[in-house]
Order: sequence, then structure tokens, then C-alpha cells
Amino acid sequence: MSLLSVQGLVVTYASRGGLVRAVDGAELEIPAGSIVGLVGESGCGKSTLGRALMGVLPEAGRIAGGRGMFEGQDLVALPERARRALRWRRMSFIPQTAMNALDPVQRLRAQMLEVLQERGGLARGAALARAEALFRMVGLDPARLVDSPHQFSGGMRQRASIALALALEPPLVIADEPVTALDVIVQRQVLDVLRELQARLNLAMILVTHDMAVVAYACDRVAVMYAGQIVESGPVAEVLERPLH
Repeated sequence: MSLLSVQGLVVTYASRGGLVRAVDGAELEIPAGSIVGLVGESGCGKSTLGRALMGVLPEAGRIAGGRGMFEGQDLVALPERARRALRWRRMSFIPQTAMNALDPVQRLRAQMLEVLQERGGLARGAALARAEALFRMVGLDPARLVDSPHQFSGGMRQRASIALALALEPPLVIADEPVTALDVIVQRQVLDVLRELQARLNLAMILVTHDMAVVAYACDRVAVMYAGQIVESGPVAEVLERPLH
């Protein structure tokens, strides 16, 4: 059963030369409880697709057509207020660079409490306990909650951003190249954290990447994107052993 069904999605960017179709009629199914790798060359539209579903496109971008059916609701048709209510609670986003998710002038504890209290409705004591549990879950010492993002290494910052994304246990997580900026050893560690948490929480994940080794290691299914369209999809072993594109 699909948790998310993307049907004919079109996303355009305004440019000096007119409208550019970054996503051009993309079709994608995300089964519940699975990790789906979204792969393709740079500029093919994979990050734009993920950001469109989250409703965090840059100012020049807009969804020009199609549907994104998630839990019986069309994300494309939802007004911004309703879309905002879904973020963190039902779907969350892990950006490529953790510093894009973390406020550089706030301690991690304040950022975690903001999500847990403002979005999750938890009392301060319960939110603190949850923040500490989340840090343990991603392999970080809860004592580091009092630190600022610049005091963490790149891998630790990425773990913190994962903890933030999973704070309210949303059933869908969109991860936009979450390990690209890390060295290969830390990449493996972060991917292991993602796989363990996905299995433990039974969440679905779209893992945006251009690295086929990451797909082979971490994903259940893969969708190949080219020129704004999904040109091939299926189980990872099948697509890697008998690629059509």
C-alpha cells in the first residue's frame, strides 16, 4: 500500500528566459514502511520534487500541475496553513547540509524543545525527556543538548538534524542527500542510523541521492529520475542488476 502517490507532478521555475520545467510529469509511489532511493544526475529535478512535496520550494518555484496524495490528502491542493500543520507531525525533511536545518545561534536543546512543544504540544518536562531520548537514539550524548551547532562535527550535526526530523515520529521523511557532504566512514554511520530508525519506527523515507552505492546499501526500492521525469523504478536488486535506463 502506498503512503504517498505522486501523479503527474509538474514544478516550474521562473527565469529570464521564461518558465523552466524542473519536474515534468513525475510519477512516484512510496510504500509505507520502505526506503525509496530517488537517484539521478545533478539538475534532473530530484531535490525539487522532494521540496515541492514538503512545500518548501524557493520563491521562484511553484507547482504547476499534478497531485501528491498523502494519507488521503492532495498535498498540491492543500492551502499553506494545512500544509504547515503536516510538517514535523506527519512528514519531515532532512536537508543535505545539517547547518541548513539547525539554527546556528540557538543551542540544540532550544531547537528540539521548539519542535516538541510548539508542534508536538508536549509540556516542557516531557519535551526535555523526549529530546534526551532522541539524542540517545541517534547515538549522541544527551549532555550535548546544551551545545550550539558549531560545536559539533559534520557527522554529529547530521545526526542532530535526523533527531530533529524524527522528533514527532512522522510516517514520512524526505532526506535530501543527507550524507553527500560527509566522508565515507561517517556516511556509513549515518546510513546505519537511518536504517535502524526506519525499521524501529516503521517510517517511509525518500532518500534523494546521486550515489548508487548509497542506494544499494540503504534502500528497498529505487526510482531513477532524468530530465524531470521518473524513467525507471522498482526493487533495488532488480533495477541495479537489469537497468533499463
